[in-house]
Amino acid sequence: MSRTQQGRRKESAQDATYRWLKRHIGSLPRQEGTFLTEAEVCEATGTSRTPVREALLRLETEGFLKIMPKKGAFVPPVSDAEIEAVMQARELVEDWCVRRAAPLAEELAPELAELVDRQEGLLDDPVGFIECDRAFHRAIVRTAGNPVLAEFYESLRDRQVRMGLRAIAAAEDRARVVLAEHGAIVEAIRSGDPLRAGQALAAHLDSTLTVLRLPSVANWDGR
Repeated sequence: MSRTQQGRRKESAQDATYRWLKRHIGSLPRQEGTFLTEAEVCEATGTSRTPVREALLRLETEGFLKIMPKKGAFVPPVSDAEIEAVMQARELVEDWCVRRAAPLAEELAPELAELVDRQEGLLDDPVGFIECDRAFHRAIVRTAGNPVLAEFYESLRDRQVRMGLRAIAAAEDRARVVLAEHGAIVEAIRSGDPLRAGQALAAHLDSTLTVLRLPSVANWDGR
C-alpha cells in the first residue's frame, strides 16, 4: 500500500471515530460529567489508538471535552443555566441578524433552501444533520453583515452542536420538525418582511429550547 493510500485510510478512520464520538457525546446525560478512555473508544469503534487520539484532540479544540492526562477525556455536564444562557444569547443575535437579512432575500433564500434540502437527505445522520443546521443559521448571521456579531456567534455555535445533537435525540421526529421550522424561516425571509422573519426564527428557537429542557434522551433511531 502506498503512503498516499495509507494516509487516506488513516484519515478515514479518524473521521469515522470523530463522528462516532460526536454522536455518542450528544447522547450522554447532560446533567452528568463522563470520562471516556482511549481503550473503550477503540473497542467501540474498532479502530486503533492513533485515530482515536486524533479524534479526541479534534473534539477538545471544539469544546466538547477536556483531555485529562492519565485519566481520559472528560465530557462536562451541560447545566440548565448554560442551556438558558446560550439560547438567550442566540435569540438576541439571530433575531437582529434575520431582520437585517430579510430584505436581502434574493441572495439568502436560495442558499437557505438548498441547505434545507441537504438536511432532508441527512435524516439518518444526526452529526451531518446538525452540521448542516449550523451552516443554515451561520448563513443568516453572515448575511446580516456584522463581523463582530458573526465572530461572537461562532463561539456560541461550538457549544451548540452538542446541545443540537441532544435536541435531535430528545424527541421523536425532532429532525423533521426542524426541517419544517427551517422551511418556515426560508419562506419568511423570501417574503422580505423583517417582522415575519423574526417571528419564524423565534418560533424555531423556542421549540428548540423546549426540547432541550426535556429531562431524558431517547436513542437516535434514524426516523
